[in-house]
Parts: sequence; C-alpha cells; structure tokens
Amino acid sequence: MIEDAGPLPMSLWEYVADAETAEGGLTGGRWQAVGAVLGRLHRRLAEHPAAAPTVRPAAGLKDADRSRARLDWLITEYSRRGTLSPFEDWALDAAKQRRGLLHKVDAILARLPKLTEQIVHGDLASPNLMLRGDEVAAVIDFMPPTPRYVSWEIARIGCDPRTILLGDQWITGLPDLLAAYRDEHPAARPDDLTSAVAVGCAYTLASTYPLAEPLDDPTAVTPSLKTYAQARHQAALTLLSHLTDTQDQT
Repeated sequence: MIEDAGPLPMSLWEYVADAETAEGGLTGGRWQAVGAVLGRLHRRLAEHPAAAPTVRPAAGLKDADRSRARLDWLITEYSRRGTLSPFEDWALDAAKQRRGLLHKVDAILARLPKLTEQIVHGDLASPNLMLRGDEVAAVIDFMPPTPRYVSWEIARIGCDPRTILLGDQWITGLPDLLAAYRDEHPAARPDDLTSAVAVGCAYTLASTYPLAEPLDDPTAVTPSLKTYAQARHQAALTLLSHLTDTQDQT
C-alpha cells in the first residue's frame, strides 16, 4: 500500500528507490533477468479473467489497408505544407521509406505461424522497466487488460530501439532472454518466442508513431521524442536487415 487517505500524487520512477529505467538498453545479465520476469508475468496474466489466451493468424497484428491509408495520409499532409521543420522533413522521408516497405511487412506476417494473443502488460518499453544493476526492480505503468500478441510484447522490450542501437550484442542477448522466459513459462508456445523479432519489425514498419505526432499532437514533439522516433525507425530497419540475412541463409 502507498496511501489510504485519498488521491496522492507520486512518481513511480522516484518511488522505486535506487533504481533506474532500462532506457540505457539491455546488456549482460539484464537479458536473463528481464526474460525471467517477463515469462513469469505472462504466465500469470494468461490466467487473467478478462480474456483467455487464443491463437490467431499473425496478419491480425496490423490492418494492412489501414496502415497504407495512414502512411499515404501522412505523406500527403507533409507534402502539402510549404515549410517543414527539420524533424518533419525527416519524418516525411521515413514515412516514404516505410510506405515502400509495406509489401515486405505483408510478406513477413504471411510467413509467420499462428500466434498467441492474451492479456499482457501493454506498454512494456524501456521507460516502464526499472532496474537495479542487472536485476529487475519493478515493472510499472500497466495498460488496461487488453489481449495482445505475446510476441509483440516480447519484441517491445527485447528489441527496444535503445538496445538494438547499442550494437549487435542483441543478437546473442535476445536468445538469453527467451531461454529465461521459457524457464519461467514452460507452457509458452515456441512459435511465440521465435517470431518475436519478425513481429517487432513488422509492427514498427507499419506504424506511423511517432512520425505523425507533429500532425496528431504537436505539443508531444519534444527533443526526447524526436530522438526516440529516429532510433525506432533505425531499429526497425536493422531488424529487417537481420530477417533478410537469416532468410538468405536458409
């Protein structure tokens, strides 16, 4: 219990003493620690009364027609502006690049097996994962219980842009995360684990966030958001390159 006398404003980031967010990326023993906590979390959330786990085609990850329409709208809106800020100019180029890659997104999702959808955290990115050294101190900021793909949530933290851009160490670190996840959640379907990289890549490439923020919510465009937008885009291209290399070898 934090309080029992009415609403009490409090920053969870400050409440978790001697901890830091995972925004510095996953390295070393953090891979196993995060994998174990995530596996334990998904094992318990599989029992959540809001929705039982189901298996669905991977194509349900993104509405292909809506993604095309959204990117086309974004490109049109930026193109009709007389003057663009440096970030808007970059976002327009990134949107054009993603629009040109949507056929690859379709192909990625078509190749994937059916995947598990269940109640998950909902926003398990680096700012919501608190660490003390190599150990997990807290998982915060849960979204309302909504079924999402398990692979998507694994990719959210295991393929977080801040980690991907540290270098190729994620290629060996992610298997450690998945192994620790499986130890804590033996009933997890292998397809959900092996599909995480492809799902993370496809989801990000088909997304307009945060490229569209100057149009949707200009007040949200902060220096940190700009940095994250560029990191997220580059990470998606890195994942796509990794998928292509893997396919070329098989």
